[in-house]
Amino acid sequence: MTVDREVAREHTLERDPSPAEEVSTATVVAYAVAGVVLFGWFLFGWLVLQQGFVASVGESVGTGFALLLIVSVVGTVRRSRR
Repeated sequence: MTVDREVAREHTLERDPSPAEEVSTATVVAYAVAGVVLFGWFLFGWLVLQQGFVASVGESVGTGFALLLIVSVVGTVRRSRR
């Protein structure tokens, strides 16, 4: 087992990963705004509409996942154009 681990570690060290692209300030701000809006959506549903804690969390999380899916699709399309 020791030999396998050493070989595997050497194999992974040989790969030179490409440098990661920096995230722009606009992207960070957009994610922060989306987080604040989702939290506001949760509070609105829970406190104003009084639809229940679990329902409000589910609605906010579902909306967040939908936004992440949209961001993923847009990122994939943009990357495929390069």
